Amino acid sequence: MVKADLLKNKMKIKIVENSPYIVSGGVPLYEQTIITDEAGHTRDLVDEKEITTRETYTLCRCGQSKDKPYCDGTHNDINFDGTETASKKPYIEKAEIFEGPQLRLTDAPEFCDHSRFCLRSGGIRKLIQESNNPEAKQTAIEEAMICPSGRLVLWDKETGKPFENEFEPSIVLVHDDQKRCQGPIWVRGGIPIESSDGTLYETRNRVTLCRCGKSDNKPYCDGSHWMTAEEKLKFRKKWGLNEE
Repeated sequence: MVKADLLKNKMKIKIVENSPYIVSGGVPLYEQTIITDEAGHTRDLVDEKEITTRETYTLCRCGQSKDKPYCDGTHNDINFDGTETASKKPYIEKAEIFEGPQLRLTDAPEFCDHSRFCLRSGGIRKLIQESNNPEAKQTAIEEAMICPSGRLVLWDKETGKPFENEFEPSIVLVHDDQKRCQGPIWVRGGIPIESSDGTLYETRNRVTLCRCGKSDNKPYCDGSHWMTAEEKLKFRKKWGLNEE
């Protein structure tokens, strides 16, 4: 086993009941900002800056710390309810499948952090239907691969393999410039996430965790950092999430 694998195996995010995320194993921590194109569609994450961290550090989960992104104990003062409500079923068992000529899309809406990367050029579903067109195919691939939450995964129908970036194990604090708010905690590169009950969530290449304390799908982000209750309800009804 190479050194990189040894280091990765020490990395973990532990969720503490009604308390912060404890990050161990020296996981690199960055800040990035969502940028938009001329049409106002989100396109990329840029301005990466590394934050100096220790081998183990705690990230705020309630959204009220005065020492963000780190926890300062405020969760105790506000009686923060961090109850985890997300399912631990594997992604592929939750995902709907959409077929195009050359691409297959798997989509698990409950993971959506509403960063809006899938809307450019008419949206990813339209693009996969046009995937015989090289430009449409490439744009669809770009949109799926940058989806921070891992809601969307695009597959090559010829090879059966997913299109995925090779991320170093790391955490990104996302800032949503367009919505003028702090976005989710983007976990990249297959870092294990341990529930407060000691079980593990499925380890994935990319997921987004809530850091505002308002998500209805904790520990995952559901866009509550900027969406209204009405907008969330509309989204959940659209995808049948209230029926679960």
